[in-house]
Amino acid sequence: MASATQSGSAPAPSLSPSRRAWRRFKANRLGYWSLLVFCTLVVISVFAELISNDKPLVARYDGHWYVPIVHNVPETTFGGDFDTPTDYLDPYIVEQFKKDDNFAVYPLNRYHHRTINYFAKVPNPAPPSRDNWLGTDDRGRDLFARLLYGFRISVLFALALTVIGVVLGVAAGAVQGFYGGRTDLAFQRFIEIWGSMPELYLLIIFAAVFDPSIGLLLVLLSLFGWMGLSDYVRAEFLRNRQLDYVRSARALGLSNSQIIWRHLLPNSLTPVVTFLPFRMSAAILALTSLDFLGLGVPEGTPSLGELLSQGKNNLDAWWISLSTFVVLVGTLLLLTFMGDALRNALDPRIPDDPKAARRRKKGVLPPAAEVALKGTPSPGSLPASTSETSS
Repeated sequence: MASATQSGSAPAPSLSPSRRAWRRFKANRLGYWSLLVFCTLVVISVFAELISNDKPLVARYDGHWYVPIVHNVPETTFGGDFDTPTDYLDPYIVEQFKKDDNFAVYPLNRYHHRTINYFAKVPNPAPPSRDNWLGTDDRGRDLFARLLYGFRISVLFALALTVIGVVLGVAAGAVQGFYGGRTDLAFQRFIEIWGSMPELYLLIIFAAVFDPSIGLLLVLLSLFGWMGLSDYVRAEFLRNRQLDYVRSARALGLSNSQIIWRHLLPNSLTPVVTFLPFRMSAAILALTSLDFLGLGVPEGTPSLGELLSQGKNNLDAWWISLSTFVVLVGTLLLLTFMGDALRNALDPRIPDDPKAARRRKKGVLPPAAEVALKGTPSPGSLPASTSETSS
């Protein structure tokens, strides 16, 4: 045995299921890079105030330091005539910061999503220019700022709606699948009745009765967004509750809550995790559609759907529809690619290294390389001393 250990190489350590899933996800280059790009865009949008704002990040005037992005500074502080919040796009204020040792550090884009440039040189909606990179909308607001803040609202709204839907869907599906019988039958009839209610009509009614708000929209969409996921979780629980490890847990005296939480739920999360990117894309599309119809966020809130509606009403301003369409379609494509890669990563039938598997299938890789890829030695690859010792 000692000679076998010295002459033969040690077998590669086996990877955990999560590590193997991550390797399969990284092997899908399109999904992996989509995740990186999407996360980068989300981080940029979270710090939108530091990138696109009509207030300086920091300013120095007459020997005093100010942080206008944090608190409002009256115009009289910088030599103005009125005790009102300073308009830092005013040419007079801009010239004041150029005198003596005064200066101001502005963000990359000097417009907030609600900023109206009263000193614009072109009527609104204005085409892309040096001042407004993507142009302005029909009210003179910077389109880049509207898209940046609108993307953040869409992503955060989709994330919140997805979390609520997952919690409700997993809870309902777990109860149905674990208990079955009359409990499952009662839940199924309730879901059929609840799912037959006209969701769009309810949104129209509530939009007419209450003031539009993101919170109200989140509650209304959450009431119907959990039913699709509950069916997948129910099917997984119905299948897994008949397996031997559940029967062993019952024999050991574990309670129903312990069996559900510790054993059944971790083994039934595959459809839940796969469902997340597609659920987020559906939530973004739903919010955009409702905003396009005027049933979504309040007036003045940056929204992709509101920009699409402006593009429809201003066909000559092609930059509004084009830039919004690119942002919306790009976001949905990134989420779709991530969802496909995640679904393949959680499929144990797919090899960890698809390229190596294709080469092995074509007969390009030698047997020794196959053993290294699999991580377990084959009988033919063992040294002769090992066979003699075992015999």
